[in-house]
Amino acid sequence: EILRPSGRTMEIQRLIGRALRSVVDLSAMGERTIWLDCDVIQADGGTRTASITGAFLALADAIKVLKSNKMIEDNPIRNYVAAISTGIVDGEKMLDLRFEEDSRAQVDMNLVMTDEGQIVEIQGTGEAFPFTRQDMDDLMDLAFKGISELIQIQKKLLIDL
Repeated sequence: EILRPSGRTMEIQRLIGRALRSVVDLSAMGERTIWLDCDVIQADGGTRTASITGAFLALADAIKVLKSNKMIEDNPIRNYVAAISTGIVDGEKMLDLRFEEDSRAQVDMNLVMTDEGQIVEIQGTGEAFPFTRQDMDDLMDLAFKGISELIQIQKKLLIDL
């Protein structure tokens, strides 16, 4: 029997890959591929966004090893990147939804953003009903705030990036 990743798994892999590639100068990597295995050991929702935020830290660590071993000359990372979920649950706009909140959300959104406030990806769905442009703007403002905090933590952990 051949084991194939599920459609959901493949979609999450592509999301993580897109997020990380968006902040790396791939031409500076040469003929190299970095494989990052994202296992969220403990979570209550938000696993795909946690995977992006954590995978960026692992990527930066891998790049540091490549540089210290003189396998690449320059750091190809152009920006920090992180992701977070947001949504509307029982009419309330919320950040970093837990599983129970996510499963009850009328609106569910994931946002991936750089440290310069550039949007890499937005995934937004009106689960129970359509949402307004104002709702989207409010959710994006929440997400920008949350991602900014996550990136500040990344910067503290990666002092020499």
